Amino acid sequence: MAGWAASRGTPAPVERPWGLYMDIRSERLVGRHVLLHADEATVRAAAAAVTVPSTWLMVFAEPDRVAAWLPPGWEVDHAETGHLMSVGLETTDPVPPDGYTRTVETRDGVIRVWVHDASGETAAAGQASVLGRNAVMDRIRTEEAHRRRGLGGLVMRTLADSAVADGATLGILGATPQGRALYETLGWKAHTILTECVYRPRCPCAGGEAVAGLL
Repeated sequence: MAGWAASRGTPAPVERPWGLYMDIRSERLVGRHVLLHADEATVRAAAAAVTVPSTWLMVFAEPDRVAAWLPPGWEVDHAETGHLMSVGLETTDPVPPDGYTRTVETRDGVIRVWVHDASGETAAAGQASVLGRNAVMDRIRTEEAHRRRGLGGLVMRTLADSAVADGATLGILGATPQGRALYETLGWKAHTILTECVYRPRCPCAGGEAVAGLL
């Protein structure tokens, strides 16, 4: 989580009785509790401590199992649920395909890669933060018009090359189900599911309307 915070420029995680808390303060995500133990008592204790809508819990357990432990106001967000993955990093010297150029920049300890098309528009991008021997890959994306051309793989391999140059030996990321398929073709292995839960309480005085969007 420290690598993710460094990549996003958010405060470093702080310890809580059930794990870690990341203060994010975006419109969609106020903060995230990362639970280090996937059991009912831990989930209920962490959820009960939350009073601010749009606060999230990350639990290393199957979504259906976690859903049964959540108190009222909480729900599993299946669209955000993904997988924790890792890979041993190595240098591969990837080359952009014809019609594309690549830019690599390191600033404030974060490696950023952009792939541009012939018109100069961003076709794919990604970033990584290196903490010791670990490199946390983040915000990997390929624009829809440029998919299935190997650009996602180019971004990942370029980030890996730069991370290795900075001393990293292990790559880590949280992958969506769609992203997992790409990363597995690059040698990444899935270790556990990351179930994402969000606090979206209902307001009785508003006919059951969610209040999360008001804060």
